[in-house]
Order: sequence, then C-alpha cells, then structure tokens
Amino acid sequence: RRVSKGKFAVAAVTLDDYLPMRSTEVKNRTSTDGIKSLRLITAVKTPYLPDGRFDLEAYDSLINTQINGGAEGVIVGGTTGEGHLMSWDEHIMLIGHTVNCFGANIKVIGNTGSNSTREAVHATEQGFAVGMHAALHVNPYYGKTSTEGLISHFKEVLPMGPTIIYNVPSRTSQDIPPPVIEALSCYSNMAGVKECVGHERVKCYTDKGITIWSGNDDECHDSRWKYGATGVISVASNLVPGLMHSLMFEGENAALNEKLLPLMKWLFCEPNPIGLNTALAQLGVVRPVFRLPYTPLPLEKRVEFVRIVEAIGRENFVGQKEAQVLDDDDFVLISRY
Repeated sequence: RRVSKGKFAVAAVTLDDYLPMRSTEVKNRTSTDGIKSLRLITAVKTPYLPDGRFDLEAYDSLINTQINGGAEGVIVGGTTGEGHLMSWDEHIMLIGHTVNCFGANIKVIGNTGSNSTREAVHATEQGFAVGMHAALHVNPYYGKTSTEGLISHFKEVLPMGPTIIYNVPSRTSQDIPPPVIEALSCYSNMAGVKECVGHERVKCYTDKGITIWSGNDDECHDSRWKYGATGVISVASNLVPGLMHSLMFEGENAALNEKLLPLMKWLFCEPNPIGLNTALAQLGVVRPVFRLPYTPLPLEKRVEFVRIVEAIGRENFVGQKEAQVLDDDDFVLISRY
C-alpha cells in the first residue's frame, strides 16, 4: 500500500495499547523474582509477509491478544517463533520491537541461546541492551559438550540478567541433568528452568525450591497442580490464551484439561511449530506463509483442526474469522527471504 508523503499507515494497535516503555522502565527491567512469579508464558509465533519478511502488524495483534487473554510473558524468537530461521539482526530487532511496544504490559523474554557460547553471550548482551526482561537459554545442541562444559556455558550468560534455562532433549539430543541445574541455582539471575523431560524431573526440582515451567502443554496441568511447577511456557496459548490462563490460575480442572488435550496433541502431531503455523493460518490470524523447511499440515489434519475448534468453541480461539480448511495452493513456501 502506498503512503503519501507526511502520512503514516494505520497502526496495528491503538494509541492506548501502543505505549513505548519509559527509559527508567527499560533500565530497571524486571527482577529475577518478577520472572519467577509468571504462570503463563506464551512462546509466541512469528508471522510473515508473502516475501518472507516479518508481518509486524499481525505480530502486534498476536501480542495484544496474549495480553488480553491473560498471558504474563512471551518468549520472542523461540522454537515456536522460529528464532533458528532468523538472522541475529532480525532476532534482536523483534525483541526490541516487542519491548518498545508492549514491555510495559507483558514480560518480554528473548531467546538468545546458541550452541556457540560466543554467539549466546553476544546475543544476550544485545537482548538486554534493547530492554528484554529475561533471556531464554538452551544447552549447546549438535556440538554437544560435557557436564562441565554445560555449566561453563551457562555461567557465561547468567551474570547479564534474569535467565531461564531450557531443557528439551528431543531437540538438543542432550539432557541437562539435575547436577548442572543445581550447580547454577546459586546464581541470583537464575530464574528457573523450562523443563520438557516430565513430571518426575519437575518434582525433583520443585522439592529443592527451583522454579520450573512445564515445557509440555499436555502435561502442564498436572505439573502445575500435582508436581509444583510455577506454570507453563505454552504453544497452545497462542490459540486459546484465556483457557490456558484458567488452566494455570484457577486450580485443578481435569475437565478443562481433558477438553484441551485433543488440541494439544494435534499441535504436536508434527514437530512444532508446523501445527501452530497451520492453525493460525486457518483461523485467518496470520497469512499462510511458511519459511522453509516448515510446510503446512496435510489436508486431513486441517479438516481435523476445524472439528477441534468446533468442539472447544470458536469463541475461545484467537481471531474473528471462522476456521477454514485451506487448500494446498493457499500456502506460500519461502526459501529465500
């Protein structure tokens, strides 16, 4: 769309919502205790324009929806947000954009982890420089290291600010064992762990007073109410933030958990974020644009999603349009961007 000289395109959010943080807020950011208290953190999707660039208008709408739905924090550029498909320039820009536009209303946790300690240190410095409230750090993947190497890697980034360590062996091919987390727990900036191994590991840490967020949507209800987790870092909350807020804040609710399980299992029928990307496109919330190597779920799964939306109730999902079964030709796959 062309914009005449001296005019600006209509903002994606209203002026009341779009309030940049004051310099004192950026400087003060958030204490580690302020991060530890968060119960619902959304690993937010990054939407794209047809040429593969970020669709910031759709992104701003997604963040506003999370704020209105009760999410207390967002992970920017995580696995769900496809940080691994971004240049570091894109990555830090998106963290800074999120802080500037929404940092007064939601905690911004930047995924600045890397399998290279040098990259993790540099990206984390930049992330905190643009005002993020906390960092998310995965253990070094592919080029795996020793237990002592894991501890040394995390020790390099922990002094910079509040930090969540992310343990997801299914992606890194290396578990972060309890002795590593226990060795790091004495650091004042150690906010806690996003743990994907399961309930027993969650209880192992919560019994020691270490803050844990479930990294598995389908386990988060029981992790929260039976095993002591503080909350969840969620993919499903991109779609149903209000229901995920209820699941984390309103006590045990086996019926609601059971109602949401088909959606959670559908989201992970293929590696995340394939399911989420497909779902948000079907809801008309983002354009049906995929950065390769991700491709949409097949037609039968897209039909299944519409049925899941009907079963849970369209009013509980983000967006205003009815869920559609998109054709294969509706999707745009981008390899160069």
